Amino acid sequence: MASLSLEDVRNETVDLSTVTVDEVFKTLKCDKKGLSEAEGENRLKLFGPNKLEEKKESKLLKFLGFMWNPLSWVMEIAAIMAIALANGGGRPPDWQDFVGIVSLLFINSTISYIEEANAGDAAAALMAGLAPKTKLLRDGTWDERDAAILVPGDIISIKLGDIIPADARLLDGDALKIDQSALTGESMPVNKYAGQEVFSGSTVKQGELEAVVIATGVHTFFGKAAHLVDSTNNVGHFQQVLTAIGNFCIISIAAGMLVEIIVMYPIQHRAYRDGIDNLLVLLIGGIPIAMPTVLSVTMAIGSHRLSQQGAITKRMTAIEEMAGMDVLCSDKTGTLTLNKLTVDKTLIEVCSRGVDKDMVLLYAARASRVENQDAIDTCIVNMLADPKEARAGIKEVHFLPFNPVDKRTAITYIDGNGDWHRVSKGAPEQIIELCKMAPDAEKKVHALIDSYADRGLRSLGVSYQQVPEKNKDSAGEPWQFIGLLPLFDPPRHDSAETIRRALHLGVNVKMITGDQLAIGKETGRRLGMGTNMYPSTALLGDKNTQVDGLPIDELIEKADGFAGVFPEHKYEIVKRLQDKKHIVGMTGDGVNDAPALKKADIGIAVDDATDAARSASDIVLTEPGLSVIVSAVLTSRAIFQRMKNYTIYAVSITIRIVMGFTLVALIWKFDFAPFMVLIIAVLNDGTIMTISKDRVKPSPKPDSWKLDEIFATGVVLGTYMALVTVVFFYLAHDTDFFTETFGVPPIRDNDRQLMAALYLQVSIISQALIFVTRSRSWSFVERPGFLLLFAFFAAQLVATAIAVYANWDFCDMQGIGWAWGGAIWVFTLVTYVPLDVLKFIIRYSLSGKGWDNVQNKTAFTNKKDYGRGEREALWAKEQRTLHGLSQPAASDLLSSNEELSDIAEQAAKRAEIARLRELHTLKGHVESVVKQKGIDIDAIPQNYTV
Repeated sequence: MASLSLEDVRNETVDLSTVTVDEVFKTLKCDKKGLSEAEGENRLKLFGPNKLEEKKESKLLKFLGFMWNPLSWVMEIAAIMAIALANGGGRPPDWQDFVGIVSLLFINSTISYIEEANAGDAAAALMAGLAPKTKLLRDGTWDERDAAILVPGDIISIKLGDIIPADARLLDGDALKIDQSALTGESMPVNKYAGQEVFSGSTVKQGELEAVVIATGVHTFFGKAAHLVDSTNNVGHFQQVLTAIGNFCIISIAAGMLVEIIVMYPIQHRAYRDGIDNLLVLLIGGIPIAMPTVLSVTMAIGSHRLSQQGAITKRMTAIEEMAGMDVLCSDKTGTLTLNKLTVDKTLIEVCSRGVDKDMVLLYAARASRVENQDAIDTCIVNMLADPKEARAGIKEVHFLPFNPVDKRTAITYIDGNGDWHRVSKGAPEQIIELCKMAPDAEKKVHALIDSYADRGLRSLGVSYQQVPEKNKDSAGEPWQFIGLLPLFDPPRHDSAETIRRALHLGVNVKMITGDQLAIGKETGRRLGMGTNMYPSTALLGDKNTQVDGLPIDELIEKADGFAGVFPEHKYEIVKRLQDKKHIVGMTGDGVNDAPALKKADIGIAVDDATDAARSASDIVLTEPGLSVIVSAVLTSRAIFQRMKNYTIYAVSITIRIVMGFTLVALIWKFDFAPFMVLIIAVLNDGTIMTISKDRVKPSPKPDSWKLDEIFATGVVLGTYMALVTVVFFYLAHDTDFFTETFGVPPIRDNDRQLMAALYLQVSIISQALIFVTRSRSWSFVERPGFLLLFAFFAAQLVATAIAVYANWDFCDMQGIGWAWGGAIWVFTLVTYVPLDVLKFIIRYSLSGKGWDNVQNKTAFTNKKDYGRGEREALWAKEQRTLHGLSQPAASDLLSSNEELSDIAEQAAKRAEIARLRELHTLKGHVESVVKQKGIDIDAIPQNYTV
């Protein structure tokens, strides 16, 4: 063993967890005095930092990556065409377009890179603040240092509450209680003695001890599990949608170019250079080159906003997936509840004469530690009005700490009169056995324990005896069983309201807990989320297996939660929900949760999660509770709404450019200058960048990429605008409509001025379209963000000035003057109005709900939450249906587009009905009280009153 080197340790050719501690010191060439600072730095170079590996990406490659996608390829082809092909007809290559296209590519890539880097840096800074610390012995001095610098051979001190920073072997001292639930899923702490191994990621629950580090970073048990998780990758919905929209635009442009080539050259015999210019118009104007930039900037800014709310986004595409999340599988302990045991004083049972509830609680507090407490001690002592009462007026003689054999604690003390007493608290069975109770009395106590269990409450027995011998080792008088305490983990103060908000948002919250089923149901009842819960055994079997008459997949979908769940069950729940086409969020905190977090569409590492859980997750919470998740859902939906608005806009612009300029080029043989289309693209991109900070209303239901809606809306609106452009060109080129209507000079025989007029009309209507696509109702009612308004008017002021004044020979354009500029603005505003109507028609034809905004006049109200009152009224009506009091309408049965997701609506109904029955009916209230007290309702006279 002594011949082994540190390289052998790094290569794991020796198992330091099985040899003696002395051999560990020999192999690691260290002792109990710790390493020197210099030796620590040398070993850090050999073993690497004590943290999970992070993949580094070249900044240059990341920047160039923004120019390596199908949309950028089309623009790059256009740039090559501008100098390689556009050089016929005695004219030089089109250098203006080449420089403009390349500049546009670099500007878009630069903006994307900067915004994404800023968001990444902000998240990294927040993550750095969560870096663990440890107490380390270096150069003979104890100091608190970053856990990342630990190396094998370091001596560390671990105490109550510490998260063990690396795999280590314990040195001499008393046993520790270690919570390994983050690693093994085992909820009960385990005892670890001197010489035994403790694992990175475990938590010290009791004791204090020194240890020698034997493995760090990816070489720990913790790190290896995380490394396995990192080996899987999923392609996000966002990338798939981006590809689909990009392909649609490219195919549309290719179709338009093919038509132009066939008509212009073989049929019309147009000049080579003119044809190339027309093809460049479609390439430059039709491709939504800014789409990756706009969407990535929108998500980057959204990511920063989420971090301010306590949700650090590690994978930005998780934002759009969270917007579509319709199922959230949430941990109970610490997320829905406080992870802090509490005694329900109203349910304390007194089992001895001359004792009241307060006395039972006081005796239990006396049998608790007042220092170095475990969770039960803390909970009981803190229930006193003043925790000091636990030792007030008495002198402690002896304290028996809890141990796994006796399963109880006991205290022997002397009161103010000099009398000796002994009190014990612990597992009810142990206390019953201690008291040697009569069969009838024991039966009654067991009935009380069972009633607690039915309510999901843990029981704690309390007993008392006098010690007349006044000796701590004497047996004392017979023990008296004086009472039972009910223990439960109370819900967070905001959990019930947060769950209600989630249900209103169409997100069904499912409780996933390792606790007993009764405890899960009791927590669900207190939170108003329903009690339709099942044990984890219900998850076993294939999808055709039935439980309670339902196939397992359907049962998982409709359940309010599952109890007795192990980490592998979490993975199975996520997988089956995804198979049912749900977008699933999963919360977790331990290394064994990592596979489920990785599998989920949105993996959420809760506050105080292990590094492995954070590594596997998409979002890391920095605040406890469920409310931060619901806030993140709302923010994500607002972000998604901006992205969705832009994609509809992008598709519409592609169709309007391709169709409009193709028709103008083929019908009138009018050659629009590619450079002017480039100006339109630059101004559009500058305006559209501000959509990332636009003022939008989040969707009231889970939102997802509906490509049929995006393409249908884009095609209809784009076709309308293309036809408007054709009509405009016809009126300006072939008629005196504008001269007769607005008194402007005719330009029908001046192609240079027609170029300016057509440019201005296309520019205004193209940018104005964003106000239609961004709004759920009338575009002139939903006020956009100030930045978007400013950018629009600034861009169109520039566009109007160009059309009015510019005399550019290189693109054959001449200014048309302010009179024509005003006429075009009026024409555009008039033709803009039908765009809203078309939007409503498309939405109605797709979902049957497009006209709700008009009929309910929600377009003209300041309500912040659309539809809540209507939905609650609908629930009240549907409750009658649930109880067979009325028949559901056939249209209701066939509706496939609910305001809430179906399963969330069902969960909301169950919770609402349960709440209304308990709170607002006499019989329901009495039944609730009777249930709490464990009374047989059939034994109560039916003329009872409250």
